[in-house]
Amino acid sequence: MHQTIESLSTWLHRIERWTVLTGAGVSANSGIPTYRDRTGRWLRVDPIQHKEFVESEAKRRRYWARSMVGWDGVASARPNATHFALAELERMGKIDLLITQNVDRLHQKAGSQRVVDLHGRLDQVNCLSCGDQESRQSFQTRLLQANPFVTDYQHIARPDGDADVPDAYVEKTIIPKCKRCSGVLMPDVVFFGGTVPRSRVDTCAESLASAGGLLVVGSSLQVYSGFRFCRIAEKLRIPIVIVNEGETRADNMATVKVERSAMSRLVAAVDQLIPSQKSKSA
Repeated sequence: MHQTIESLSTWLHRIERWTVLTGAGVSANSGIPTYRDRTGRWLRVDPIQHKEFVESEAKRRRYWARSMVGWDGVASARPNATHFALAELERMGKIDLLITQNVDRLHQKAGSQRVVDLHGRLDQVNCLSCGDQESRQSFQTRLLQANPFVTDYQHIARPDGDADVPDAYVEKTIIPKCKRCSGVLMPDVVFFGGTVPRSRVDTCAESLASAGGLLVVGSSLQVYSGFRFCRIAEKLRIPIVIVNEGETRADNMATVKVERSAMSRLVAAVDQLIPSQKSKSA
């Protein structure tokens, strides 16, 4: 498996239409930490499970106590060079669909339009009773009004707007209710133990069925919801190109694996494509 910028650029040029799958590694340079180290080892406290959030007020209090401190890190994050490179690939007509496991919406901020947020989006919350939606920023305002003691707290950032906070903060956190029906509000994301909506999976599988290859960027593929697309690509016998700094669950399936300085090599490979695209349109 070659790991040069030239070989990656050659593959990007050779395949007319890619399905792209991205993970937390894409957003690391935007200041949003990853979940795992280079070997795939989990780096954080055990995540709250979907069932726990729905059934336990104590678990919801823990989630929102940490999230109201960590949210600003996601809200203020900006796309980095990798996000912009993938948006440029789409503008070139090289991407059929971008599937992201991230919930930060940075691909959209960078200009990508054909995006499936596989695990949902952190910038809105949903009522579990009436289905009403509220922007996460609006809910953040209400959280801080109800819990003014957290305003000046300095925290350690965790993935997806999570943060470490003292137990005392968790215990006294007040969670605002749905403005419409006073129901329980939940972030519009797929929690661990939750299920990705079938319609999203089907849209992604349909893209793969007509794509020339699968490009995986910044994902260890440890979670099955993303890894499944490598399985599909393997059955379709289309190339799988993995760009990730560290081991992945699909390394033995990869046609090409770029590991060292992976994100910067992808950006450089896309830059190499731009002159050939301009000459095509001339």
